[in-house]
Amino acid sequence: MTQPFLLGVNYWPRRKAMYWWSDFDIDEVRDEFALIADLGMDVVRLFLLWDDWQPAPDQVSSVCLRHLEQVADVASENNLKLDVTFFTGHMSGPNWAPKWLCDAYAPPPSPHLRQLVSGGRVVSGAYRNPFHDRIALEAEALLVRAVVSAFKDHPAVWMWNLGNEPDLFAWPASAAAGRAWARNMTQLIHEVDGAHPVTCGLHSGSLFEDNGLRIHDIYAETDVAVMHSYPMYVPQARHPLDPDWVPFTCALVTAMCGKPTLMEEWGGCTAAPGEPSQIWNWTAYGQPRSQFMASEDDLAAYVQAVLPRLVEVGATGAFLWCYADYASELWDRPPCDEARHERFFGLVRPDGSLKPHAEVIRRFVASRPVVRTEPSRRVHLDLSPDDYYADPIGNITRLYQRYLADEQET
Repeated sequence: MTQPFLLGVNYWPRRKAMYWWSDFDIDEVRDEFALIADLGMDVVRLFLLWDDWQPAPDQVSSVCLRHLEQVADVASENNLKLDVTFFTGHMSGPNWAPKWLCDAYAPPPSPHLRQLVSGGRVVSGAYRNPFHDRIALEAEALLVRAVVSAFKDHPAVWMWNLGNEPDLFAWPASAAAGRAWARNMTQLIHEVDGAHPVTCGLHSGSLFEDNGLRIHDIYAETDVAVMHSYPMYVPQARHPLDPDWVPFTCALVTAMCGKPTLMEEWGGCTAAPGEPSQIWNWTAYGQPRSQFMASEDDLAAYVQAVLPRLVEVGATGAFLWCYADYASELWDRPPCDEARHERFFGLVRPDGSLKPHAEVIRRFVASRPVVRTEPSRRVHLDLSPDDYYADPIGNITRLYQRYLADEQET
């Protein structure tokens, strides 16, 4: 029996972005989900912004629960499924922490310090490590039980997700601790809901460094393996729109964990309509920033090239980042104020009109792609996953060169 190759999109509303749970508008969601469905997509990935969803460690927002019910109902009306992401956490540059987790005296939860947003505004200080802090762990369990219990029987629910690039928010003390956390959270969900799969939204950071969230450890505990990947952010890619990089990272995850992999987040930011591909330079978070901005046509050509390559490596689907460019009234708020490129990652422009790569998606859906149980392209892992993490940068560089060479030989 063939399995359809799923198409999806990561979702924040065009006029609300990360502020939608606290400034909710179901009519906006209804209009935007209808457009997503019209393009032929199957899945919408949602993010439960931790700051909004858990105002206190012993409390889950009843208002957010009601809003999610409305969203799920609209998804069902449009034959869309939901990938529901807990503990968000890191998102689009800043980290968004609930006030109760913040602690000015806490040691840094990871080596990568980022702008901190809490209560909808930028704050100073740090926060406790959610992989180890007792209060945070109890809060996580409460949130999971509340949401999963309420929605396990809703027809829109497709998958539960343990985080969005969680290493950018905090690191577990060790790989064993990271695996134990994934095991405990997955088991907790399955105790409440034995029907829906669980994943954890790891990105290529878990391929480039040993951050306590090793690919093979985390996906040994979850039901589904995923990856987030962008060639414009890594020196190993041949150019910013290298069409082989995203499929390669998908195939590498499969080689490391033994499970077919969903490309859960990929895409690119675009220059203004009609402008050529270009490099933007500005100061963000007090540091120089350089960012490749694709022309709309170049990004469309990139998406068109990547999608069949993902099918070739046996990927189970592809979810673009993201639904919308953000409306200009959001540009003076995090993340759009500092991370200016985050304004322009969408399938739709700030005015809601479609970019060219949206039509690429529509055409690809019409071709009815299916998942290949026998991929025509693979990554041949010549060392154990544990040994891979002895030199992750060296190993991913070497394996990508071999992957490209194998393509040339075929």
